[in-house]
Amino acid sequence: EVQLVESGGGLVQPGGSLRLSCAASGFTFSTTYMYWVRQAPGKGPETVSRISPGGLSTYYADSVKGRFTISRDNAKNTVYLQMNSLKPEDTAVYYCAKDWSAMSNTGVRGQGTQVTVSS
Repeated sequence: EVQLVESGGGLVQPGGSLRLSCAASGFTFSTTYMYWVRQAPGKGPETVSRISPGGLSTYYADSVKGRFTISRDNAKNTVYLQMNSLKPEDTAVYYCAKDWSAMSNTGVRGQGTQVTVSS
């Protein structure tokens, strides 16, 4: 059974930082592209970042480029999202995902972790 379990969300002030983690199991993590997707209230999913199986290739949405960093540890079956210089518009539920299609917003997601950026 595929499991994706996110952690690390919380309440942070604008300009602050958070590091999200996603523990994966039930599939061959080291050969799988991994994604971070977020969904703000009343909005559709947004693909925030993607990382290749070996970690050498990454993608970032323009809205987070230069502020967020995705990484992975294949020995621990874990993918991370380091979020710096957080803004109120980053407030959303953040999901770890595999087999994700940004075109159709479909794939396998975890239960999500809430990130709230507010003073």
